[in-house]
Amino acid sequence: MSAEVEGVPVDALKRHAELSELVEEARERYYVLDEPTVSDAQFDAWFNELLQLEQAHPTLQTPDSPTQKVGAPVRGDFAKVQHLQKMESLDNAFNDADMAAWQVRAERLAEHDPGPYLCELKIDGLAIALVYRNGRLERGATRGDGRTGDDVTPNVRTIKGIPHKLEGDDVPSLVEVRGEVYIPVAEFGKLNEQLVEQGKAPFANPRNAAAGTLRQKDSRITAQRPLRMLVHGVGVWEGAAEPRTQSQVYDRLREFGLPVSDLYQVVPDLTGINDFIEHYRVHRHDPAYEIDGVVVKVDKIRTQRELGSTSRAPRWAIAFKYPPEEVNTKLLDIEVGVGRTGRVTPYAVMEPVLVAGSTVERATLHNAAIVVKKGVLIGDTVVLRKAGDVIPEIVAPVTALRDGSEREFVMPTHCPECGTELAYEKEGDADLRCPNARSCPAQIRERLYFAAGRRALDIEGLGYVAATALTQPVEGQEPVLRTEADLFDLTLEQLIPIRSVVRDQETGLPKIDPKTGEPKVVSFFSNVSGAPSQNALKLLAELEEAKKVPLWRVLVALSIRHVGPPTAQELAGALRSIDAVMNASEEELAAVEGIGPRVAATIREWFAVDWHREIVERWKAAGVRMEDEPAPEKGPQTLEGLTFVVTGTLEGFTRDSAAEAITSRGGKVAGSVSKKTAFVVVGENAGSKYDKAVSLGVPILNEAGFGVLLDQGPEAAAEVAVKPEE
Repeated sequence: MSAEVEGVPVDALKRHAELSELVEEARERYYVLDEPTVSDAQFDAWFNELLQLEQAHPTLQTPDSPTQKVGAPVRGDFAKVQHLQKMESLDNAFNDADMAAWQVRAERLAEHDPGPYLCELKIDGLAIALVYRNGRLERGATRGDGRTGDDVTPNVRTIKGIPHKLEGDDVPSLVEVRGEVYIPVAEFGKLNEQLVEQGKAPFANPRNAAAGTLRQKDSRITAQRPLRMLVHGVGVWEGAAEPRTQSQVYDRLREFGLPVSDLYQVVPDLTGINDFIEHYRVHRHDPAYEIDGVVVKVDKIRTQRELGSTSRAPRWAIAFKYPPEEVNTKLLDIEVGVGRTGRVTPYAVMEPVLVAGSTVERATLHNAAIVVKKGVLIGDTVVLRKAGDVIPEIVAPVTALRDGSEREFVMPTHCPECGTELAYEKEGDADLRCPNARSCPAQIRERLYFAAGRRALDIEGLGYVAATALTQPVEGQEPVLRTEADLFDLTLEQLIPIRSVVRDQETGLPKIDPKTGEPKVVSFFSNVSGAPSQNALKLLAELEEAKKVPLWRVLVALSIRHVGPPTAQELAGALRSIDAVMNASEEELAAVEGIGPRVAATIREWFAVDWHREIVERWKAAGVRMEDEPAPEKGPQTLEGLTFVVTGTLEGFTRDSAAEAITSRGGKVAGSVSKKTAFVVVGENAGSKYDKAVSLGVPILNEAGFGVLLDQGPEAAAEVAVKPEE
């Protein structure tokens, strides 16, 4: 044992060596090869464990330790250049306590309040340094190891938005600006599709795509790809008055014509920092580029210099990292599920992995063409993404880890649940469908679950487990519901003996009992003694209540293609009864507001099917309400011809009642903000629609202003509306 590590436990020594090797290899693949094989979350976990070991045993922290280095050594075919000033990395914070500790440490070292602070988004891209001499772009270089980087000037010159000559009169004679090169999220998928079509491996994420593009030997290839850059700092500034704050630096750089983000904010204290972090935790996907956190900087340049740097990172800045939304896992298989319209969807079955706060085992792959476009093989290590609350999605394979055992996915030719041969509905369709709409258990199950939804029959007791139990034959039993027509004829005697395979709600695939390895089977409508369970009693009671819902909800529950709640409300409002809808001609249907010829044809086709009409007749015979009261006389149409958007939570209105208040006065309610929007009504926790209204200059009404709109009309509302420029 050497003197430098004397007294350190052997297991700590071994773990330190193991972690050092893992971190160095990961850096090499990330910074040099642009082929990462571990997720950012795994790298952060290794690096933080390494830091903790060195804090516990300081003799392990040597100049060669990965914790004392920035980036990775530069290699390859590019010329090497020395940065005018070292490009540092950033220390990380992962929670409020970490942020508070950083702020206290900065206050102690500066011996005064280091605020205010500049908060900005941490772009998940490739660090770059641009040197401008006498206003002209001299070179662009990657960060490399912080002191030496790759000279990628020819490629930098092709990036849209990077000026070759700075604008203005008071331009520094020498300035080195730092920033991040990225590929917009919207362009990333298109780029990967092109690569797969060309027989090339897709990129795992936008950051790798940006890095691989910037390091192209042929700058013509770089020019064809949608690289962008945002500047976030300065290394050297000579020959002109230097700004006093970071925010003033950004103002000057913007005046020079450099691309600087507007999505930053100067705040006075830790409360302001935390508010900014929480805002973008919710609005993480609003920017056009990927972010993985927030960077917080001391705004005053003088205080930055007082605080200085460690061997690898400035003490005056820190990166707050959000929980990872991308992880790596193993793709074990690809199976298919069947939806309510018969669409057959491939799903990835993966080794369970924690991502965005939940354990994920399945992810959608949409259709067979998407599997090909993503370049995914069964057996691949894949990049899995779960952004917010959406269904998890595989982004791309990690091709560097392939060993030759992987195999292609082959789409089945027959429905996995009823055995019917699959087919395309019409030539050119992307989706295969099971044409057995009448008796395929999967389609009946999905349609019943949909019919029970809040915007249809609103039957809480008919959740996914119940819908499965009612439509699935188990242990020789015939399904209780052979079609939706049987729904309102259910009896307690039918429910009690049912046992059912439990299915995944997102994919429709059976859940496996870990103890037996067989599909999990449960008794849902009876208890251990064989008596009816609360589930059975609740379902029957709610079915009685569902018979009273208005006509438009019944129309939604029938799963007529293209007839969602807005269309159903228009139909019910115009025709008032199911018989009138069923017997209306295509021309009469198309004349209804918001219907049009295509939807009209679909409605006529649906009612032309005998077993569809049987559902209607059986529900009608069971007492389901099939006719609305005569339409009330319209009140004053004070909002006629105007379009509105409602966002956030209002105290005096639900989203539906606010929309009804608008439409009853002749207005229209849209789902997105455009220049044609008359007003945006904003409640608590308003999101991106509020931001869009501000950017487009659309007048904004709070709840009080909404009351003025309803009571006094749009002219009075315009007087109390908040104008975005205000």
